[in-house]
Amino acid sequence: MGSRISAARRNGFTLIELLLVIGIIAILATIVIVAINPTKQLGDARDTKRRNDVNTVLNAVYQYAIDNNGTMPGPLPEGDAADALEICASPCTATGGYVDLDALTGSYLTTIPADPQGGSGTLGTNYWIYQDDRGRVTVSAPGAEGDGVTISVTR
Repeated sequence: MGSRISAARRNGFTLIELLLVIGIIAILATIVIVAINPTKQLGDARDTKRRNDVNTVLNAVYQYAIDNNGTMPGPLPEGDAADALEICASPCTATGGYVDLDALTGSYLTTIPADPQGGSGTLGTNYWIYQDDRGRVTVSAPGAEGDGVTISVTR
């Protein structure tokens, strides 16, 4: 009779109960991680920065043009998206294949913004610019992460 009483008074959980609770916690954690999707959230945050940077550069280019009687900073490549060149990081030490917008730093921009995941090497910003035949300027961020779309603004 003594062994029955001690078995009934034993405190604790059975192995089945512990495994069941751990399984439920694992399922709930998986659901929360999938719902939050941190990779997508971080990509969306970087794309938001790219949109802001593209608008900032374009606004600075047009403010410079307004202040300098329509003269654009640097020579902007003319044509279409295929003729676009990468904006050089500030200070620009490149000689070819980049657009030097250092004239914008100081009065219009603190620094030339760069893609949140870095430009192409140390010289580029991974933001591209060109001017079409109607004089409209386009700044784009081809490194956008959302559905493979290029972020682009034209004015």
